[in-house]
Amino acid sequence: MDTSNITIKTKNLYLKGVSSDYKHDIFREFTPEITTYMFPKPAEKIEETVEFIERSIKGNKKGNSFQMAIFRKGSMDFLGCGGIHRINEKTPELGVWIKKLAHGNGYGREAMTALKEWADQNLDYEYILYLVAEENYPSRKIPESLGGEVARKYEKINMSGKKLHMLEYRIYPPKK
Repeated sequence: MDTSNITIKTKNLYLKGVSSDYKHDIFREFTPEITTYMFPKPAEKIEETVEFIERSIKGNKKGNSFQMAIFRKGSMDFLGCGGIHRINEKTPELGVWIKKLAHGNGYGREAMTALKEWADQNLDYEYILYLVAEENYPSRKIPESLGGEVARKYEKINMSGKKLHMLEYRIYPPKK
């Protein structure tokens, strides 16, 4: 399933396939502070952001992923990125990041709720994974709001060399 041309509109957001049009926004906003509790580290050069975008576009076209750019509806202000990885597997994974200036508005939760609803309608999955650092309380609210349950705890060293205490949430599909 080619996800590259899918758009999703919510009450406050507009989600569309990531593209090189947003490379400067992604490069500028995906900062060390944003990635504190994430596995990836921020790009040091814009070329690294371009590589991420190109990989994402290929994954969207092949139907391996659903990587979206997130915008505020109306103003089309860039807010961050989110997506579902490994959509062709039984345990896809949700993930999101929102730029610092937009924190505290529920945009991450709204985007992940929309992607979960899309997955419920379009994917055949056993459960969706949502990985979050135990210390990242605001981000833990996202999988919990989707009915996620902690299935596993483990430690992981992120790309910046920081040890993270991870929680693996599992979010199950609605009962049929």
